[in-house]
Amino acid sequence: MKRILFSVVLFSLALFAQAQNRGYYTKYYSDSRLIKMANNWINSGEWRNGFNKANPDQSVNAVEFYEQYQKNPGQWKALFNWLQNTDLQNLPKGNHPIEGTSLVASVQDDTNGPLESKRSESHYHHIDFQFVVKGIERFGIIDHYTSKPNCHYDGKRDVIHYDYIQDKARFYDSKPNNFFIFFPGDWHIAKVNNNSNDQNIRVIVIKVDYKK
Repeated sequence: MKRILFSVVLFSLALFAQAQNRGYYTKYYSDSRLIKMANNWINSGEWRNGFNKANPDQSVNAVEFYEQYQKNPGQWKALFNWLQNTDLQNLPKGNHPIEGTSLVASVQDDTNGPLESKRSESHYHHIDFQFVVKGIERFGIIDHYTSKPNCHYDGKRDVIHYDYIQDKARFYDSKPNNFFIFFPGDWHIAKVNNNSNDQNIRVIVIKVDYKK
């Protein structure tokens, strides 16, 4: 019996080591039926509400998107309707309330910068929806296993920052044909330099309520 238990412990440790090597970057779901349902829902376009300017990036957590949309359809429908029917290129920079909701769209004209100058962050109660409408913005997603908070959670701003290992981070480029959604389990870095000759961007950032 002891030998069996010892073997089980060794096997568990081996699985844990493999998981650490792969990293942990977003909320994990093991229900294959739910994963399939979420992917089919995204591919069907039921979420669009007329929005046809861009698609979700491959890094977006499909199950989180599906579940949050079902729990909070009012905000998501209003978000996509506003994005579709607003001239995002010529809209003045700054904050723009989305009518009929508590949502505020932040229109930012900014410049990417060196990774070393950027802070990682996550949010407990909000989802970051980010849509680059001009230029290319590089985002990073950091590994939970090898990252740790470097400050106390700021409840007023709903943000916490992390120390992380750069080599463990995953990077994605956002262009005007895709958008990113960062849920509380997606610890992310924004506005990182990429390979483009022009680092100037215009990005629309909307914070959506996260429903538990």
